[in-house]
Amino acid sequence: MRRILVIRLGALGDFVQSFGPFQAIRTAHPDAHITLLTTTPFVELARLSPWFDTVECDPRLSWGNLPALLAFRQALRGYDRVYDLQTSSRTARYYALAGRPKTWCGHVGRSPLAHANLWRNDMHTRTRQRDQLRRAGIADVPAPDTRWLADLGPHLEGPYGLIVPGASPHRPAKRWPVRRYAELATRMKDLGLRPVVVGSKAEQPLAAAITQACPQALDLTGRTTLPELAGLAARAQVAVGNDTGPMHLAALMGCRSVVLFSADSNPALTAPLGRAPRQVCVLCVRDLATLSVNRVAAALSCRH
Repeated sequence: MRRILVIRLGALGDFVQSFGPFQAIRTAHPDAHITLLTTTPFVELARLSPWFDTVECDPRLSWGNLPALLAFRQALRGYDRVYDLQTSSRTARYYALAGRPKTWCGHVGRSPLAHANLWRNDMHTRTRQRDQLRRAGIADVPAPDTRWLADLGPHLEGPYGLIVPGASPHRPAKRWPVRRYAELATRMKDLGLRPVVVGSKAEQPLAAAITQACPQALDLTGRTTLPELAGLAARAQVAVGNDTGPMHLAALMGCRSVVLFSADSNPALTAPLGRAPRQVCVLCVRDLATLSVNRVAAALSCRH
């Protein structure tokens, strides 16, 4: 096989969970030209990785834009194999645009490569992808090598811990109250760790509330790219945060992590997975407003 397409659109946590499959696909096809179809936020991360020859942005076309759809249809055709790791309703339509090829490894179709496991939606993301690739002939999906990320980002003096107070804006139930993060930052300082608040520019008001309560905290929200955040996490002593993409990145980089879940998401399906036993601690409560600082600080102290 000379030309291979891999589809993984997002979000960040899902994209990070696919690092192992990305590496396994490259290992299985060392001489192929592999193209990744993804979305804009992940282009830089993907281009830095050792797994792809070309990275393309998903055009996210309107289904009523017929000329653009015809052009995109041509772009989807001609591959010797397609690994659809997104397996969404959108990529099901891409399968149809591509002419329903028998070389499409995804959740739709009747080809030998189709992931026809009836329980696929009950599997953790990483388990589901491993099973999908196994049925396509890739039996081994080891933990990915992330050394290409480990030295990136700011190198801070002294031991520090990451605080990730943000989450998806349209799912507020996934957020632990910022006043609790502010108190936790003080507890982290008392443990001898400098609190470092990370996230996007949208989380800067949250960081401001934390640094107001704990002036020793460092606000890096909106100041790191995803590759730089990965390197920062690789050197952190611990990370604590909501069920959100940066926590997946921290766990993958080997950082000890405390992840806070509400009933809004299921850790059995989406929890960050680390590289070593007991590296990731999941605290799950129905309503994060009821989760005490003492309980999170105890988990943080234990992991420190």
